[in-house]
Amino acid sequence: MKTLRLILGDQLNLKHSWFKNTDDDVLYCLFEMRQETDYVTHHIQKVIGFFAAMRQFSEDLRHKNHHVVYFKINDAENTQSLTHNIEKLLSKYNIKTFEYQEPDEYRLDKQLNDFCKTLSIQHKVFSSEHFYTTRNELSNFFKGKKQYLMENFYRYMRKKHDILMLANQPLGGKWNYDKSNRNKWKGEVDIPAFISFENNVSEILNDIQKANIKTIGTLESDTFQYPITRVQSLQQLKYFCEYLLMHFGDFQDAMHTNQTYLFHSRLSFALNTKLISPKDVVKTVLNYYLANQKSIHISQVEGFVRQIIGWREYMRGMYWALMPDYKNLNTLGNTNKLADFFWTGNTKMNCLKNAITNSLNSGYAHHIQRLMVTGNYALLTETNPDEVDAWYLGIYVDAIEWVQLTNTRGMSQFADGGKIATKPYVSSAAYIHKMSNYCDECHYDKNKKTEANACPFNSLYWNFLDEKRMFLKDNFRMKMMYSVLDKMNTEELKALKNKAKHIIEYQDAY
Repeated sequence: MKTLRLILGDQLNLKHSWFKNTDDDVLYCLFEMRQETDYVTHHIQKVIGFFAAMRQFSEDLRHKNHHVVYFKINDAENTQSLTHNIEKLLSKYNIKTFEYQEPDEYRLDKQLNDFCKTLSIQHKVFSSEHFYTTRNELSNFFKGKKQYLMENFYRYMRKKHDILMLANQPLGGKWNYDKSNRNKWKGEVDIPAFISFENNVSEILNDIQKANIKTIGTLESDTFQYPITRVQSLQQLKYFCEYLLMHFGDFQDAMHTNQTYLFHSRLSFALNTKLISPKDVVKTVLNYYLANQKSIHISQVEGFVRQIIGWREYMRGMYWALMPDYKNLNTLGNTNKLADFFWTGNTKMNCLKNAITNSLNSGYAHHIQRLMVTGNYALLTETNPDEVDAWYLGIYVDAIEWVQLTNTRGMSQFADGGKIATKPYVSSAAYIHKMSNYCDECHYDKNKKTEANACPFNSLYWNFLDEKRMFLKDNFRMKMMYSVLDKMNTEELKALKNKAKHIIEYQDAY
């Protein structure tokens, strides 16, 4: 062997140019490591999902006649360290060149960059060939501008890649159908049974237990139901187009106690491990839409495409534009502890109970549950963003830092002071009731503010606005709410703040 090529657990792209030809001089390596299982406490399904997809990927490479060395978590030769494992293989096979793809996490990028500086052999870095954009494309696009507005970047992406465009104008006459994407689901539209991949992971589960890896969440059986191969990912995408796309836009922000996924695609794990590419997804969705325009409104498609070429690429670009300092930002100075019920779901607040329990059971929650339920509550209770980051990074099967950190510390917790979001995403019970049925059977009354059975979100909301006045009062998107706050009776505000302080102090009693 002359060349060693590293494949990380989120670089499972069979369509990468590396694999077009087989070469007897090239050895590929993949590692399951404590380095990766232990840096936060992960959901059991997340660890299983990554190991299952990695093991299958290594087998797929072997079937294509590539040379592969794979270290399982309990293998005796596994040092549990990325660089130590690489060193072992470089020596064992007398490697002359080391190659790897650009990692999407800053810590791994730095680790490999520092490691390569110590090598006496040649080394080379390749693109992962996954994203629409390069690492620095977004920062170059916004160079010299005061604000990094996603909408501007999204329109640039639409034009550059000719997506939903007609003569350099947006197809349908509108760039954004967000106002059409805010319907509450009341059961009026049937949701078909989800396609489920019964991937047997009993061996992996035994390996994890033998290694004594600490995890959170549950696995109901010995099967993993998300796609772990490119073929399964394409099947999931086809299913989404045929059964869910036609209603996705309408209900993408909706939440319901009886539905975990609603009309969402469940492709995020496959996308973030690179089993399937955003170009695969967008091209397939657009082709299906063009062939079925009579039954699918453009608002459904635009709402989905915006999540892929707008939100996803934007968050990745912001990550590389703002790291490493971004990870330590805490502009609002929040220092409170994350409530214990985030790890158990044991709370009388029905919205939080459902969102957290679903997360613990399936390693999944869609963007509004993350942003406007769990994230909203964490921000209103002035929780330390470090604790919020650790929870989000661990609990979701699709959570990789480049996408988790920007969404949590930026969009959800406003810890970056507005670099990503133009205002904090906070609300009282009114928004949660508007978008879900969570309030219908809750222990607390959504219409009450300070009584014993008042919804905690109501007092927490007004207390937050008052506590963070010096940070937010000049925010143009917050002026209306501060106008309402300023007109509030002094005694009423005092009662709201006292209630909120009690909730924050005794969170797990609620």
